[in-house]
Amino acid sequence: MESIKLELYVGADYVSAFAMSAFVALKEKQLSFELVTLDLKARENYQASYRDISLTCKIPTLVHQGFALSESSAIAEYLEELAPGHNKLYPLDIQQRARARQLQAWLRSDLLVIRKERPADLIYFGKKDTPLSDDALAAVSRLFFVADRLLEEGAGHLFGAWSIADTDLAIMLNRLLANGDPMPARLTDYVRRQWDRDSVRSWMDIERAAPSIQ
Repeated sequence: MESIKLELYVGADYVSAFAMSAFVALKEKQLSFELVTLDLKARENYQASYRDISLTCKIPTLVHQGFALSESSAIAEYLEELAPGHNKLYPLDIQQRARARQLQAWLRSDLLVIRKERPADLIYFGKKDTPLSDDALAAVSRLFFVADRLLEEGAGHLFGAWSIADTDLAIMLNRLLANGDPMPARLTDYVRRQWDRDSVRSWMDIERAAPSIQ
């Protein structure tokens, strides 16, 4: 698979949860790729040159042989078919695979209030002093319920073997854990196990400039 030419467009600040998910998927598939960065604050992702590539002006975008694909979950599914002989990104069982995709879709379509009040950049740059709102606390309760229900007692991963859904869930949970918000002990342990994966460490090892304080 070394002959495959892949580019992954991400924000230059390297804090997007979705860019991290796509990066981890590529690393888990053991595919070589080039990172291409865009200055999102300067709205480079809305320039015509990138719009013509990405279609939706979103990051991350994967480019393979002239084919560009946005949305991190779509990227993971594409990579699963592109490199089927490498580490699996999704469970082999059809129902577990469907559940993993359901979880990915839910994490992206719900819980917006958590993403707003606990943005991903605090994972890298420190805590927010503001307490969670009532709406956010209700969303956290839903998140913990889903995580607790899907993660079997004593299990290291959601579906036996690791899947990309583990990374996506751990990112959402780590928005809270990194901020010091209360979390059940077994979910805390789960996040820390996920953060110990080589693919996740590779993302965390990227140098980042702390945002300037206005």
